[in-house]
Amino acid sequence: MRGAIFDDQIARLGNRFRCLAPDMPGHAGAAHLPPTLDACADVIEAALAVLDDPAPLVVGWSMGAAALWRYIGRAGTARLGGIVTVDMSPKIVPGPGWPHGLKGQSAESVAASTRRIDTDWPAMTHGIAATMFAKPEGVPGMDHDIARALILSQDPTAMRALWHGMVAMDARPIVPRIDIPWLVASGALSRVYPASTADWLAALAPNATRHVFAHSGHSPHLEEPQSFARVIADFADSL
Repeated sequence: MRGAIFDDQIARLGNRFRCLAPDMPGHAGAAHLPPTLDACADVIEAALAVLDDPAPLVVGWSMGAAALWRYIGRAGTARLGGIVTVDMSPKIVPGPGWPHGLKGQSAESVAASTRRIDTDWPAMTHGIAATMFAKPEGVPGMDHDIARALILSQDPTAMRALWHGMVAMDARPIVPRIDIPWLVASGALSRVYPASTADWLAALAPNATRHVFAHSGHSPHLEEPQSFARVIADFADSL
């Protein structure tokens, strides 16, 4: 998703905090950038460079969390005051000894989904849009059709490349190296990742805490916007 998906949060938080929500590569104004997680990490690095705050809070939702982990894997945490990750796994493909990937999936089913993404992207966007939320119909202001239209507005070649990058990702070794305050957030009703994913992250990182949005699925910033803004503000104030 493009950075504008956070416009409502910026409106809620912008009177107290300077907020940036850059487009990620392959999306909107960054569509010209390479659709890779490394390029996503470059965007984070560039955003940090323009901030006056020497140690900002960085929030990463879904692929944004993957980009944040890639940045930390390259640059460490010295430039960060704290992080929030929202409903994301460091390794999305489940396997033996790793039940914390995509919910209800297996390596074989993820491979099958990848083939469908490669061959029939428009059809796959129905499911992607539906699983963004606790309820398939979405939320006021962002229903299934609006979400799907946003997804379809992106270059499908770039979306496929980013998906392949996330399928290949294994950020688990980075997690115990994240020594700054980290709020691991998830939606209690997520249909994308099990609660155990966020529990695993919070248990392994040395300075992590958990927050569960009781009425949200994969997108608590859209499903519980007021609560999400309050949680972010409280965490920022604690740093």
